[in-house]
Amino acid sequence: MNYHVNEKGYYGQFGGAFIPEMLYPNVEELRHNYLKVMAEPDFKKEFDQLLKDYVGRPTPLYFAKRLSKKYNTKIYLKREDLCHTGAHKINNTIGQILMAKRLKKTRIIAETGAGQHGVATATVCALVGMECVVYMGEIDIARQAPNVARMKMLGAEVRPALSGSRTLKDATNEAIRDWINNPVNTHYIIGSAVGPHPYPDMVARFQSVVSKETKLQLKEVEGRENPDYVVACVGGGSNAAGAYYHYLNEPSVKLIAVEAAGKGVESGESAATSVLGKEGVIHGSKTLLMQSTDGQITEPYSISAGLDYPGVGPMHAHLYKSKRAEFISVTDDKAMEAGLELSQLEGIIPAIETSHALAIFKDKKFKPKDVVIISLSGRGDKDLNTYIDYFKL
Repeated sequence: MNYHVNEKGYYGQFGGAFIPEMLYPNVEELRHNYLKVMAEPDFKKEFDQLLKDYVGRPTPLYFAKRLSKKYNTKIYLKREDLCHTGAHKINNTIGQILMAKRLKKTRIIAETGAGQHGVATATVCALVGMECVVYMGEIDIARQAPNVARMKMLGAEVRPALSGSRTLKDATNEAIRDWINNPVNTHYIIGSAVGPHPYPDMVARFQSVVSKETKLQLKEVEGRENPDYVVACVGGGSNAAGAYYHYLNEPSVKLIAVEAAGKGVESGESAATSVLGKEGVIHGSKTLLMQSTDGQITEPYSISAGLDYPGVGPMHAHLYKSKRAEFISVTDDKAMEAGLELSQLEGIIPAIETSHALAIFKDKKFKPKDVVIISLSGRGDKDLNTYIDYFKL
């Protein structure tokens, strides 16, 4: 079975482009051009150069000695937290801003939850001198104030989404409305492996630098390119898509996707899409999403602003349905404890999103010789207030 997208934009039964007619020209223009543009030697050269000199790649593959000792297995951390702006999001925004330039766009819009994608988008817009509008839920604006300040410093306009739950889903709705109203000059930089085709595939390709580097780095330290496990947290799924990309069709590499269980899968306050989701269409693609019996999207919840999305990208829906990846749900409490544990065992404060992935060692046992790679998707600076409140620091 092939786990990459097919020519129609589907991963198995998930994906496609379910879009209003007004957006058809934009999405078609992108679909016709994205692979062509990405294959151009000039594009590749500029993209690789910026990843090296601006983002700071390759990011280290760090052997977490004390964590490994505690759980009696070999744990490597792919340090995406060391990227410029503090998370993996910049890999994709660099790629998309170069794409927008080649498609002659002059204005950028984006949506953001935790604020990391908003910061990464504002960063690349400042880099090339392009107008930037970021939509963010009013609730997320309050809980991610430092990132809002960063976006403004970088010259972006941050527009609050005041409808619905006033979080990521609503910010995405607002961004799509903006795009419908400004179809000619605007490119929408989607920050996750979601949205209408070709976005999930394009974002996954830009993020695939993560697994590409992992293979080379692992060969150096372990004498083999393939680990036994690759673990990543999943909201929409761009960090996981990048960490898995070059391993998707390698059956010997087990993939683990960690979702936010919030206050418990059955608590009514959760974002565990794989367990609670049913097939449906959200933000332009057919995927698994949390919905009521009459098809209304239900509100997700997670202590992590980057994981409280009611759906999951179509690639991950397919990985779940086909059983290629094992999906695990982790509660707020377990994630917070795991974040504190990494801080005190390795001197690395992780983003709360990543803390969910780190929490699996409490319940899942690995063999001493297993090589387990965890995508450390972001650093915890943006979450300090949440950590402070939770642990009464």
